[in-house]
Amino acid sequence: MTTLNIAILGGGSASTPQLIGQFIQHEEALPIKKIYLVDILAGRERLSIIASFVRRMIEQENSNIEIMETLDRREALKQADFIINQIRVGGFDMRQIDETLCLEYGIIAEEASGPVGFMNALRTIPIMLDICEDIEELAPDAWLLNLTNPCSIITEAIDKHTNVKVIGINEGPMAFRNQFAKAYDVVKNDISMQLIGTSQLLWVTDLYVRGKSKLTDAILYKKLHSRKKRQDITVDTYFLQTYGVIGCDYQPYYYQGDQILTKQLDVFKQGVLPSDFELEEHKQLFSLYEHAKTATLPNGVEDRRGAAASEGVLEVIQAIHYNLKRILPVNIRNNGAIEGLRNDACVQVNSVVERHGIIPIQVPEILPHVHGLLQYMKAYESLTVEAGISKNIGVAIQAMTMHPFVPSAEVAHKLLQDMFIANEAYVQPVIY
Repeated sequence: MTTLNIAILGGGSASTPQLIGQFIQHEEALPIKKIYLVDILAGRERLSIIASFVRRMIEQENSNIEIMETLDRREALKQADFIINQIRVGGFDMRQIDETLCLEYGIIAEEASGPVGFMNALRTIPIMLDICEDIEELAPDAWLLNLTNPCSIITEAIDKHTNVKVIGINEGPMAFRNQFAKAYDVVKNDISMQLIGTSQLLWVTDLYVRGKSKLTDAILYKKLHSRKKRQDITVDTYFLQTYGVIGCDYQPYYYQGDQILTKQLDVFKQGVLPSDFELEEHKQLFSLYEHAKTATLPNGVEDRRGAAASEGVLEVIQAIHYNLKRILPVNIRNNGAIEGLRNDACVQVNSVVERHGIIPIQVPEILPHVHGLLQYMKAYESLTVEAGISKNIGVAIQAMTMHPFVPSAEVAHKLLQDMFIANEAYVQPVIY
């Protein structure tokens, strides 16, 4: 049996043990020989902690997977059959600086969307293009699985501007599937979904349980059991019932943004940022990884934001390696799957995943309110890609002005000026 080598970029991430746990759990079904954990010099301490912990996981489970930790990206890439990207350029430090600037301007602060997500993308795109040059040289046949946010934007930049075989994976679809499998008391394979969107703006337009449509029931279920969303906002149940589709956890940012902004500003006045909880969780996890006497994943880690993406990674690798032609929800080039969008736009749709490529499945007619917002947001995302590639401040202002979180072109321009100054170590825009 052919064995596989996997490189994880951002290997010192707190999410890495979840990925390794999936590979250990399914080792008989996926013959992995080596996993290279790759990070940068500034992340060396975190990388060492994570590598030690996952080695203990492997020993505890009597796994044959070998863990290699390295700061030499090129050495890892030339061995890789699959490359998993989960880097966070600028880390929590830059995220919190961007959040502070947004809230000072009275704008929602969110890691993967709005101005914070925009600057995240602009920091990340140049780094990813450098990485992709190495992949093209050293591992031209490898698949790059992108988990880095904003996922659709980063995936689109790679797809448009490199020859790397890239596919974007995010937690939303897998989390939906797991949630409804639990709600209907069935196994995950009994759930099928028709979905559409981007990584940060996703709708389920139909839901099937053992072949029978349950969308109406599922909407009612969400109405009766709607859990609290990000920022402690609960989806308006009347709106949910009349909406006709099921939206992802990000959608309150677009439909109930006033509530989210009010809550963010209230706690900001007390010196609290939106990412503070996640940062504290991150610190606690690393403490557990470093000092735990066992190699068992901490309680609740499966509920962490992004945890479901690890399942998606496993399923995509299996489908490609074994040429399963499996239908999976992924971020991929549109290629006509959604009418009214550019063919080269990156979208989240069901796709046939096989060894030789990813084929998006044509999406049926879309409700107007879904189609309109999706077209608008894809225009923003494509402009963001262009801004990240060209470094043209004019294009950056166009993109920022388009985003629903930003009230005007004047605010977009002033905020961008401040954000570019704060991000000058990562982003150097050209003024035209």
